[in-house]
Amino acid sequence: MPSSLHAQQGQPARRPIPSSREEMPIVGLGTWITFNVGNDPVLRDECAAVMAAFFEGGGRMIDSSPMYGSSQPVVGYGLQKLGRPPAIFSAEKVWTSSATAGPAQIEQSRRFWGVPKFDLVQVHNLLAWKAHLQTLLQMKAAGTVRYVGITTSEGRRHDLVEQIMRNEPIDFVQFSYNVVDREAEARLLPLAAERGIAVIVNRPFRQGELTNRLGKKPLPEWAAELGVSSWAQLMLKFILSHPAVTVAVPATTRVDHVRENLSAAAGPMPDLATRQRISAHVQAL
Repeated sequence: MPSSLHAQQGQPARRPIPSSREEMPIVGLGTWITFNVGNDPVLRDECAAVMAAFFEGGGRMIDSSPMYGSSQPVVGYGLQKLGRPPAIFSAEKVWTSSATAGPAQIEQSRRFWGVPKFDLVQVHNLLAWKAHLQTLLQMKAAGTVRYVGITTSEGRRHDLVEQIMRNEPIDFVQFSYNVVDREAEARLLPLAAERGIAVIVNRPFRQGELTNRLGKKPLPEWAAELGVSSWAQLMLKFILSHPAVTVAVPATTRVDHVRENLSAAAGPMPDLATRQRISAHVQAL
């Protein structure tokens, strides 16, 4: 297990956010598609049950966006139903092409969640990033948001992400990284470590594509050495064992899956050779 991972019995391992040293459980909860359930009361309660299992298992970071349909009010519904869990680390995004509409959108998102303020607000997919980042830095200086960041996904615009990471005082960067999409290893992950920027990993399973493809295939025998019982856990351990990764945010609609994901943050982590073995094995199937 990398030295920067800290674990307590029965809880997922944690890593420090570089800019503050605040420790963060290394598995979070994404809401893209899975929490976009509208006003359906049954599906809203299912999302609340996923959140309950997430907090019970030691999770903290929930990540959402105005882009995610009804996900924000569904998160807010779950938080209200669960009595406003104090463990929550609220990670939101600003997503509008209007440079001046950012503050109002962030405030609307805050009302949806029902939180006093967000822990983290990120510029989603770099949309109007210069203007929004200035807004976020001003909010951070005023104490109305704790951390600021930027996001991208699916390997897009890594050159611009790298430029912002080198030149702007961001706390977090979010991008895609998994056993088959490893472009981030070349520049972004080393740069995050060098610059002291926390990394949130999205699309750990390629939006379910990898888990669906591998679901009926047997795990390799050597996976037992890592204490895993599913492909999802094996693929998460590949991501989480990279020392520059702070937290991964898999999305799910199922309580058993959120527990399974959190379990990937416990027990032994693969070393570099085993990480390569995991990736090669998955890509060969």
